[in-house]
Amino acid sequence: MTASLPHHPLQSAADLDPLLAQIGDARVVLLGEASHGTHEYYTWRAALTKRLVEEKGFNFVAVEGDWPDCFEVNLALKQPHDGQAAAQLLRRFNRWPTWMWGNWEVAALVDWLWQRNAPRPMHQKIGFYGLDVYSLWESLEQIMQYAGQKSEEAAQAARRAYHCFEPYSADPQEYAQAVAFVSEDCEDEVLTMLRAIQRQTGPIVPDGLQTEIDFATEQNALVAVNAERYYKAMLRGGGSSWNVRDHHMMDTLTRLLQLHGPESKAIVWAHNTHVGDARYTDMVADGMVNLGQLARQQLGRQNVYIVGFGCYQGSVVAARSWGAPLETMTVPEARPSSWGGLLHTDIGRNALLLSSDLKPLPALQDHINHRAIGVVYRPEREKYGNYVPTIVPERYDAFLHFERTRALHPLPTSPDEHVPPDLYPWGE
Repeated sequence: MTASLPHHPLQSAADLDPLLAQIGDARVVLLGEASHGTHEYYTWRAALTKRLVEEKGFNFVAVEGDWPDCFEVNLALKQPHDGQAAAQLLRRFNRWPTWMWGNWEVAALVDWLWQRNAPRPMHQKIGFYGLDVYSLWESLEQIMQYAGQKSEEAAQAARRAYHCFEPYSADPQEYAQAVAFVSEDCEDEVLTMLRAIQRQTGPIVPDGLQTEIDFATEQNALVAVNAERYYKAMLRGGGSSWNVRDHHMMDTLTRLLQLHGPESKAIVWAHNTHVGDARYTDMVADGMVNLGQLARQQLGRQNVYIVGFGCYQGSVVAARSWGAPLETMTVPEARPSSWGGLLHTDIGRNALLLSSDLKPLPALQDHINHRAIGVVYRPEREKYGNYVPTIVPERYDAFLHFERTRALHPLPTSPDEHVPPDLYPWGE
């Protein structure tokens, strides 16, 4: 590619103007990330989130996080401030990888949401929710706490479901392995629990916190149903467990839009692999779908706007194996022939690219390798993986490129270590 790629400078929040103009009246804006541990991905998503809330009336943020923990943040944001620091509130994210939502960058956004919500009536307060399916035991515990307040039928169904899982010591993988070779599992129990709770839940009406609490109880039951399916699907291999997870994310997003009313608007934070339309990657060859694809299909492409993120080089917070301690690692220079390498060679600075400008370029209608870093990362093995073949201007509606990134700032695990990092909250 010889001609310079059409792009816009990206130095301050004001440089997002072309992006806001293109987003237009979209109902759902999906904001990606190329890792779960990069400072710039979080702070620029926060900057865009603030503008979407202030200028376009978006109602809530839904993240790739656990429903119970995120819902506690949501409740705190919508009640009188009790003096608790956002960093203290986010320490509830204590399941590995803790740094995904337990970090100073998210704390800065939560502080801003708190301050914005404080003087406003309930229906104008911005919500914060989790889309993920991993919280099987936490969701069951939440249901046990609230189901008895609804009806004896719901309470009994919740107890049966909880007791069904008890032999597995709160270890979902132990449960999946145990039921892999026998016909008995807990599927019927969680489905019965969900139906019992649904019978006690009235129509969704956005009329205050009690409606949200009732909604959350049903959502926890839905998490239990889909988590049970997810962990069994994991043992089958292939893309089936991934599909269970992303269908759950889409179902949750749809329910949240219904909760907030027909004119509601949502901002989603999740990895590029979830928000970038899977049909324009090699995921489709494995029969995999994702949240971005499902959102476009179910809500209409004109109502969904997807923003991808990526970098050329930098540093990142990740771990070397599942459950291992976090580390700050070097992100090596992107492969020369990759999307990040092309942007470095062609532009060489932070940039905003709009897919409407890129689609006329024939070279970008072919798959190009696009780096993806997860919570587990080994930089020395990049040549063997970490790249997703992507038709960029179809997978995303816009893309934010960063030449050099910095690692995320995780919250300390010890509660007496409360000093924020330098420059917090980064001038926002």
